[in-house]
Amino acid sequence: MSVDPHDAQLRQQLRAEVRAALATLSPWQHVQRTTAPDRRLWRVLATEMGLADLALPERLGGAGASLRESAVVLEELGRTVAAVPYLTGTVAGQTLLAAGADELLAQQADTGRYAVLAVPIDMPPGAAAGSGVQVQPSAAGGLLSGRVPAVADAADADLLLVAAADALWLVTADAPGLTRTAPVCLDQTRPLADLVFSGTPAQRLATGAAATVAVQRGLLAGAALLSAEQVGLAQWCLETTVEHLRTRHQFGRPLGSYQALRHRLADLWVEITQARAVSAYAVGAMADADPQSEPGRELRLAAALAQAYCAPVAVQAAQECVQLHGGLGFTWEHPAHLYLKRARTDAVAFGTADRHRATVADLADLAPA
Repeated sequence: MSVDPHDAQLRQQLRAEVRAALATLSPWQHVQRTTAPDRRLWRVLATEMGLADLALPERLGGAGASLRESAVVLEELGRTVAAVPYLTGTVAGQTLLAAGADELLAQQADTGRYAVLAVPIDMPPGAAAGSGVQVQPSAAGGLLSGRVPAVADAADADLLLVAAADALWLVTADAPGLTRTAPVCLDQTRPLADLVFSGTPAQRLATGAAATVAVQRGLLAGAALLSAEQVGLAQWCLETTVEHLRTRHQFGRPLGSYQALRHRLADLWVEITQARAVSAYAVGAMADADPQSEPGRELRLAAALAQAYCAPVAVQAAQECVQLHGGLGFTWEHPAHLYLKRARTDAVAFGTADRHRATVADLADLAPA
């Protein structure tokens, strides 16, 4: 894939603007104090900066950019572990775009409202969604009954996209019969919600193959874009640890002068550099694909490869950050634990690395050893 230098320059400008906004509105001290979803930051990012609709066509009120630009935003959000539903909102937007829900997307543009694809956080691309929800036909569409556990960012979502009965359904936040409860979760900056539907009215958005393609497009976009967040998280951990080892002295010399520690960070730098390339490939493949066609083998392979590689790298970087900060890294007052919790949660989001490695082996026709 060739890169237009002009587009690359624009992405660098976007990165600088997002980083500056996050430095002001969401420094780690702020995240540490609140951990809960940051409505003020989301309002700034979504409406004032127009980032929520970045990858949507201009005809629908979006910015007309691509998922490459969304990945830039997610990388910066990964550097700050900001508590905003940007990833899940972008996944829902890609799902709606694939479902042909143009009118709904146009209505949501620049409002700060966001939708969530109602699937468990650990559901990988290729898995069948909606097995826990039944549908009873009604004059207005359908009545949903059932339960979907552990849906990321669903507690405050304005719209829920629910797969059930070979269709994709739209449920509003104030729909009767909808109950949202918050289970205890590791990463409080990306809260989960258990959804229970009890005769909840829903509007049908797509049926049959169109609904399946839309859900799979959303899951693949999630796996690819999550890798960008993981790269940003890992990069922050590396930079912060390097700075600590440069300035922290033991026995009259900087910790960073010890060869064993230098080797560990050098190895981590190599891993992150490779993860960045894998992530860029997956996001690029996603951005170039037809949003309404069935995902092809290359796209599925790219998304699986991204999570198979980037998820373990993010966890490794967060663990090194905690360990190489010594006793300081284990304290509540240092932000390292926020990054470890996010890395661990990301490691199961959209499927575990083991699940994605199996997908890579299957798609690449690799025989087991």
